[in-house]
Amino acid sequence: MGARTRFTTVGWHEGRVRLIDQRQLPGQVVYLDCADHHEVAEAIRNLSVRGAPAIGIAAAMGLALGARLLATRDPSGFQKELAGIADELAATRPTAVNLFWALDRMKRVAASRSQSDVESLVQALIAESQAILDEDIAMNRAMGKIGAAFIEGGDTILTHCNAGALATGGYGTALGVIRAAWEDGKKIRVIADETRPVLQGARLTAWELMQDDIPVTLITDNMAGALMREGRIQRCIVGADRIAANGDVGNKIGTYGVAVLARYHGIPFYVAAPTSTLDLSIPSGAHIPIEARDPREVTHVHGLAHIAPDGVDVANPAFDVTPADLITAIITEKGAFRPKDIHRLGGDSASLSAYRLA
Repeated sequence: MGARTRFTTVGWHEGRVRLIDQRQLPGQVVYLDCADHHEVAEAIRNLSVRGAPAIGIAAAMGLALGARLLATRDPSGFQKELAGIADELAATRPTAVNLFWALDRMKRVAASRSQSDVESLVQALIAESQAILDEDIAMNRAMGKIGAAFIEGGDTILTHCNAGALATGGYGTALGVIRAAWEDGKKIRVIADETRPVLQGARLTAWELMQDDIPVTLITDNMAGALMREGRIQRCIVGADRIAANGDVGNKIGTYGVAVLARYHGIPFYVAAPTSTLDLSIPSGAHIPIEARDPREVTHVHGLAHIAPDGVDVANPAFDVTPADLITAIITEKGAFRPKDIHRLGGDSASLSAYRLA
């Protein structure tokens, strides 16, 4: 019954950064081999790769790839050009903090080797980007094991957007918890809402779970409340793109609505995210930047069928903020915590035991 991930979201392949092109799913599995950092940046921008952890990994690898292709071998000139590459990658998407976390980590490696020869610095950056990928998968598996304790056999779990292997280095955050419960032998079922306007739930989550033979039912976004009222949903679990110090969570647009419905119907609402998604520099969700995307995502279905009149005014925020008081627990690789305690992850790990829920 063990869940398998039969695809690679992001990684190195023959000196290039290979990404599964998520725009093509579920119709076909197509891989993009990015030849330079410009192509990686465009892949992040156009949603070929998406999901906060996966964006961070791709950006780290993009920076290393860009570094490898720089012509200069003067250490000071190299550092200056590297900073420009990092700036280009950082400008792709504003909400997912993992992007900036990964780039900052890579820049620290570069700064620590400022006196090294360029070739050894490039190799260090490539190694660091691979370490970020490997660590992400390990964190997801740890998170899954912790989160599975909150799921009971027979549960039907609603998830929003895609927080699976496609959104991470592998295994997944919210779907990692679901995978771990399934691997534990718990007979569960998943309800994936479609997640308008880009349909990450319909196109990605449903496809990903079917790849692993985990039972999944697809619904439209506006069905969730009715199913909750009928008692057909026992848990909700989602991922996150940024978590503020007070436990407010920025995630895919529509997450807030699911959390409100869950609270009204007395259903636990969990967030699963690695500690790299925490942004303890901001006090609340009011400080999370919300990306506004192309109106065509709303007026057209998957960029094809035109479903709205020409010239209509469109609002298309890609994310919303779910207040901490609507969240039952935030599940991380270091344990599960009440949102009000999430800021303690910025302190001494030895003192966390008093605040862990699992």
